[in-house]
Amino acid sequence: MQTLNTRFGEIEIDPETVLTFPRGMPGFEDCTRYKLLHEEQPNPRVRWLQSLDDADLSFSLVQVEHLGLSYEVSLSDEECALIELEQAEDAVLLLLLSRPFEEGREISANTQAPVVLNIKSRKALQKTGIRADIVFRS
Repeated sequence: MQTLNTRFGEIEIDPETVLTFPRGMPGFEDCTRYKLLHEEQPNPRVRWLQSLDDADLSFSLVQVEHLGLSYEVSLSDEECALIELEQAEDAVLLLLLSRPFEEGREISANTQAPVVLNIKSRKALQKTGIRADIVFRS
Protein backbone atom coordinates (compact mmCIF):
# COMPACT_ATOMS: atom_id res chain seq x y z
CA MET A 1 0.00 0.00 0.00
CA GLN A 2 1.28 3.47 -0.90
CA THR A 3 1.45 6.43 1.47
CA LEU A 4 1.26 10.16 0.80
CA ASN A 5 2.40 13.04 3.00
CA THR A 6 -0.35 15.68 3.13
CA ARG A 7 -1.37 18.57 5.37
CA PHE A 8 -3.40 15.93 7.24
CA GLY A 9 -0.27 13.91 7.87
CA GLU A 10 0.75 10.68 6.22
CA ILE A 11 -2.19 8.82 4.68
CA GLU A 12 -2.30 5.29 3.35
CA ILE A 13 -3.65 4.86 -0.15
CA ASP A 14 -5.72 1.71 -0.50
CA PRO A 15 -6.51 1.39 -4.23
CA GLU A 16 -10.01 0.18 -3.28
CA THR A 17 -10.80 3.56 -1.70
CA VAL A 18 -9.50 5.86 -4.44
CA LEU A 19 -12.10 8.16 -6.01
CA THR A 20 -11.64 9.04 -9.67
CA PHE A 21 -12.70 12.29 -11.31
CA PRO A 22 -12.30 11.33 -14.99
CA ARG A 23 -12.12 15.01 -16.03
CA GLY A 24 -10.55 16.29 -12.82
CA MET A 25 -12.07 19.27 -11.04
CA PRO A 26 -12.47 22.64 -12.80
CA GLY A 27 -9.11 24.37 -12.58
CA PHE A 28 -7.42 21.13 -11.49
CA GLU A 29 -8.00 18.91 -14.53
CA ASP A 30 -4.66 17.10 -14.09
CA CYS A 31 -5.67 15.86 -10.64
CA THR A 32 -8.00 12.92 -11.17
CA ARG A 33 -7.35 10.67 -8.16
CA TYR A 34 -8.62 11.56 -4.69
CA LYS A 35 -9.20 10.08 -1.27
CA LEU A 36 -12.09 11.12 0.96
CA LEU A 37 -10.95 11.78 4.53
CA HIS A 38 -12.88 12.58 7.70
CA GLU A 39 -12.43 12.86 11.42
CA GLU A 40 -12.56 9.66 13.44
CA GLN A 41 -16.10 10.05 14.73
CA PRO A 42 -19.49 8.61 13.82
CA ASN A 43 -21.34 10.56 11.11
CA PRO A 44 -18.77 13.29 10.46
CA ARG A 45 -20.25 16.43 8.91
CA VAL A 46 -17.20 17.74 7.08
CA ARG A 47 -15.04 15.59 4.85
CA TRP A 48 -11.88 16.42 2.96
CA LEU A 49 -11.22 15.46 -0.62
CA GLN A 50 -7.45 14.96 -0.74
CA SER A 51 -5.79 14.84 -4.15
CA LEU A 52 -3.48 11.88 -4.63
CA ASP A 53 -1.87 13.60 -7.61
CA ASP A 54 -0.96 16.79 -5.72
CA ALA A 55 -0.37 16.43 -1.97
CA ASP A 56 -0.95 20.17 -1.48
CA LEU A 57 -4.47 20.09 -2.95
CA SER A 58 -7.55 19.31 -0.85
CA PHE A 59 -11.14 20.48 -0.67
CA SER A 60 -13.58 20.62 2.26
CA LEU A 61 -16.93 18.99 1.52
CA VAL A 62 -20.28 18.48 3.19
CA GLN A 63 -23.18 16.23 2.21
CA VAL A 64 -26.24 18.20 1.14
CA GLU A 65 -28.35 16.40 3.76
CA HIS A 66 -26.13 17.68 6.57
CA LEU A 67 -27.18 21.21 5.68
CA GLY A 68 -30.86 20.30 5.78
CA LEU A 69 -31.28 21.03 2.07
CA SER A 70 -33.54 19.42 -0.47
CA TYR A 71 -31.43 19.67 -3.59
CA GLU A 72 -31.66 17.93 -6.95
CA VAL A 73 -29.20 17.87 -9.82
CA SER A 74 -29.89 16.65 -13.35
CA LEU A 75 -27.08 14.90 -15.20
CA SER A 76 -26.86 14.38 -18.95
CA ASP A 77 -26.52 10.88 -20.38
CA GLU A 78 -22.87 11.69 -21.09
CA GLU A 79 -22.25 12.71 -17.46
CA CYS A 80 -23.96 9.56 -16.17
CA ALA A 81 -21.81 7.44 -18.49
CA LEU A 82 -18.67 9.29 -17.39
CA ILE A 83 -19.18 8.28 -13.74
CA GLU A 84 -20.96 5.00 -14.62
CA LEU A 85 -24.13 6.10 -12.84
CA GLU A 86 -27.11 3.87 -13.61
CA GLN A 87 -29.31 4.39 -10.53
CA ALA A 88 -30.01 7.73 -8.84
CA GLU A 89 -29.74 6.13 -5.40
CA ASP A 90 -26.06 5.38 -6.07
CA ALA A 91 -25.30 9.11 -6.24
CA VAL A 92 -24.23 11.24 -3.29
CA LEU A 93 -24.27 15.03 -3.58
CA LEU A 94 -21.48 16.93 -1.85
CA LEU A 95 -20.95 20.68 -1.67
CA LEU A 96 -17.55 22.35 -1.59
CA LEU A 97 -17.02 24.57 1.43
CA SER A 98 -15.00 27.76 1.43
CA ARG A 99 -14.00 30.34 3.97
CA PRO A 100 -12.85 33.74 2.73
CA PHE A 101 -9.54 35.00 4.06
CA GLU A 102 -11.27 38.13 5.32
CA GLU A 103 -11.81 38.06 9.05
CA GLY A 104 -15.40 37.75 10.17
CA ARG A 105 -16.62 36.07 6.99
CA GLU A 106 -18.49 32.81 7.42
CA ILE A 107 -18.01 29.47 5.73
CA SER A 108 -20.13 29.07 2.62
CA ALA A 109 -21.21 26.07 0.55
CA ASN A 110 -21.01 26.20 -3.23
CA THR A 111 -24.50 25.17 -4.34
CA GLN A 112 -23.82 26.11 -7.97
CA ALA A 113 -21.15 23.45 -8.50
CA PRO A 114 -21.90 20.30 -6.48
CA VAL A 115 -19.78 17.17 -6.58
CA VAL A 116 -21.74 14.11 -7.72
CA LEU A 117 -20.18 10.87 -6.44
CA ASN A 118 -21.22 7.43 -7.65
CA ILE A 119 -20.67 5.34 -4.53
CA LYS A 120 -20.62 2.09 -6.53
CA SER A 121 -18.07 2.99 -9.22
CA ARG A 122 -16.19 5.47 -6.98
CA LYS A 123 -16.22 7.93 -9.88
CA ALA A 124 -17.25 11.54 -9.52
CA LEU A 125 -17.62 14.85 -11.28
CA GLN A 126 -18.17 18.44 -10.33
CA LYS A 127 -21.34 19.70 -12.03
CA THR A 128 -20.89 23.40 -12.71
CA GLY A 129 -23.38 26.08 -13.66
CA ILE A 130 -26.27 24.81 -11.54
CA ARG A 131 -29.15 27.17 -10.94
CA ALA A 132 -30.90 25.38 -8.15
CA ASP A 133 -34.05 26.07 -6.25
CA ILE A 134 -32.96 25.24 -2.72
CA VAL A 135 -35.46 24.29 -0.06
CA PHE A 136 -34.50 24.19 3.61
CA ARG A 137 -36.05 21.34 5.58
CA SER A 138 -36.89 21.69 9.23
